Amino acid sequence: MPSKKVLFVCVENAGRSQMAEGFFRKYCPSGYEPQSAGTKPIGTINPLAVQVMREAGVDITNQTPKTISNSMIEEAFQIVNMGCMDKESCPALFVRGIVDWSIPDPKGKTIDEVRKIRDDIERRVRDLCKTLE
Repeated sequence: MPSKKVLFVCVENAGRSQMAEGFFRKYCPSGYEPQSAGTKPIGTINPLAVQVMREAGVDITNQTPKTISNSMIEEAFQIVNMGCMDKESCPALFVRGIVDWSIPDPKGKTIDEVRKIRDDIERRVRDLCKTLE
């Protein structure tokens, strides 16, 4: 039986959605698989996101920003929008049935601010996983 995909989306797919993918991989119940993508992905993951995730025991260094595709949307069991900094490219504008967490973008934030964002994402992912068990 194929796993149910949970898709975490944002604009650049370089911070929040990558952290959510990493935490979901760590905490998800069996039968589920995380994916993340963005509407305008950039070339690399935010180095501070990588650093704070490593501090939390999750390695996201091998994840890469990806462009959201119709197949990702169609195959997703659930889609979570992390929040939007760019209203014109916000995934919530064109994806139906999306859950919006409205988490601030870590881009340009201090390490302490990124840690707070990470902790919020971890809490939300753990809560989500509890609903899927």
